[in-house]
Amino acid sequence: MVKVLFVCHGNICRSPMGEYILKDMVARAGRSDGFFIDSAAVSTEEIGNPVYPPARRELMRHGIGCEGHRARQITARDLEEFDRIYYMDRSNARWLKSMFPGKWERKCRPLLSRDVADPWYTGDFTATWNDICEGCRNILEELK
Repeated sequence: MVKVLFVCHGNICRSPMGEYILKDMVARAGRSDGFFIDSAAVSTEEIGNPVYPPARRELMRHGIGCEGHRARQITARDLEEFDRIYYMDRSNARWLKSMFPGKWERKCRPLLSRDVADPWYTGDFTATWNDICEGCRNILEELK
């Protein structure tokens, strides 16, 4: 089983979108049994909060639910237990580097070769959806 963790700043927009998009993709491919997928934040700002309403609406627009999600912060245990940890932007990478010096590089990588824009600031949840879908398709292709 491949364990995948998505990470963003607050775990209320991009990382839960990645979590639920990839869960949907693996289910549609009949591969759910081969994956454990979760998401987390680098910050503590949103701990306990649900998916941000516009992000939830974007997921629902594509038939994907995210009920029950509550933001949480990444832990050292996550770093040990997950096979692949995908972060959304360079700021997330800096947080990971400061939180887990000397350990984060072996499992943490960017979802895309470019930053996934934070829709909290851009307001463009569709562009974020498109970027995260691209990254999730890449993950599935890589893990065939």
